[in-house]
Amino acid sequence: MVITTAEPIDPREVYERIERNNSCSVVIRCAVVREIAADRITQEIEVHRAGDVEAELKSIADDMRSKWRLEDALIIRRLGVLRAGDVMSLVAAIAPRREQAFHACRYGVENIQNMRSTSKAGR
Repeated sequence: MVITTAEPIDPREVYERIERNNSCSVVIRCAVVREIAADRITQEIEVHRAGDVEAELKSIADDMRSKWRLEDALIIRRLGVLRAGDVMSLVAAIAPRREQAFHACRYGVENIQNMRSTSKAGR
């Protein structure tokens, strides 16, 4: 599942919503807006659409599922104005084994960082 939203991301709420049928491993990674980036203080950033965000996220989630045989994968990407400390994105991998979940989650995180369908500017 993929979600784009302008609303704050609550990791606790996400954990409660994901299905964990027969899996014993759930790995969730949140990317948070840094207060200091590249020696500059960041008060807020703005994340813009620069293409089909949902299609790119779906492709990443599909790759995660197929490469690591996950029970489920969830990616949430926040768009709009975000302040320092806000969750910018969340990747969740649900798998029978921890290795699968860790590797898939890392793959998702790395690919979100290289997305071409979003751009961000600091303020």
